[in-house]
Amino acid sequence: MSRFSRGYLRVFCFLLLVPAFVIGDCTCENEEQDRNKSEALKYKAAAIAAILVAGAIGVCLPILGKFIPALNPEKNIFFIIKAFAAGVILSTGFIHVLPDAFESLTSPCLNENPWGKFPFTGFVAMVSAIGTLMVDAFATSYYTKSHGQVRNIAGDEEKTEEDGGFHTHATHDHSHCSGLIENSASPELLRHRVISQVLELGIVVHSVIIGISLGASQSPKTIRPLVAALTFHQFFEGMGLGGCICQAKFKGRVMAIMALFFSLTTPIGIGIGIGISNAYNENSPTALIVEGIFNSASAGILIYMALVDLLAADFMNPKVQVNGKLQIGVNLSLLLGAGLMSLLAKWA
Repeated sequence: MSRFSRGYLRVFCFLLLVPAFVIGDCTCENEEQDRNKSEALKYKAAAIAAILVAGAIGVCLPILGKFIPALNPEKNIFFIIKAFAAGVILSTGFIHVLPDAFESLTSPCLNENPWGKFPFTGFVAMVSAIGTLMVDAFATSYYTKSHGQVRNIAGDEEKTEEDGGFHTHATHDHSHCSGLIENSASPELLRHRVISQVLELGIVVHSVIIGISLGASQSPKTIRPLVAALTFHQFFEGMGLGGCICQAKFKGRVMAIMALFFSLTTPIGIGIGIGISNAYNENSPTALIVEGIFNSASAGILIYMALVDLLAADFMNPKVQVNGKLQIGVNLSLLLGAGLMSLLAKWA
């Protein structure tokens, strides 16, 4: 198993432990009045199927761009679609995840000291945004330096070839290393690789929390609007992530792992929620604290990634800057994506 695959496995195992943290003793009454376990289970099954399909289609569409010319990252339409998806991700952070975190960490079910005496939600979101910046910078620096070493090795082999030693072997290795540098080590490509992995981490964290909350709910009235809202959300969030994965030009196996990981996260979260629904109380202090902190951290990551790594990078792209029509298109697409996702907050 590769180091990349092991890393994803560790994250997945950690997220599976979240339910153990959020099962706690009840201190506040659960406000759900329309509890209907059998009807709710039908909606949960529909949610798993719809979200799984929507997420898979959304994340795979940009990856299949080489087979669909219109979705190629070099085409203008790709910038417009990605701006829409970035608007969805930005709205998810500001309108959906962050308010939920505020609601959890300011709940009357929590002790006044310390939760009522300090704005933990904003603090955790700020720290996670700063942490994302640091990870972003350090990861890019690490990859740049590591590929710089490859460049030095290629240079040494070129000198060896010029000196007449091991001519055939050096020529082969030099060509290989030059290809590696050209295809894998450009600064722009390294940035896309870091961006795609950090963005997926932020998306996965809040997707698990959303899935567990939906799966643990016994209220059809609560679940019904969430099915449509989360299906829409998962599709366009997948488009944004898929665009980043596509631009990162990972190998096919890595792309498949990242796409599968994204597609399965929310459905698995719903399955976990169903499994712990009898013991889970969303108003217990433990559940509120864990959900609030995770949602705050996720909001910070998503807001940073949407503004800095998706929107700023694309809006300042020379291809967009020199094309007035494309500039208008990406701005309108951003507003449309953010607006529609914000509108969904009325039901979800």
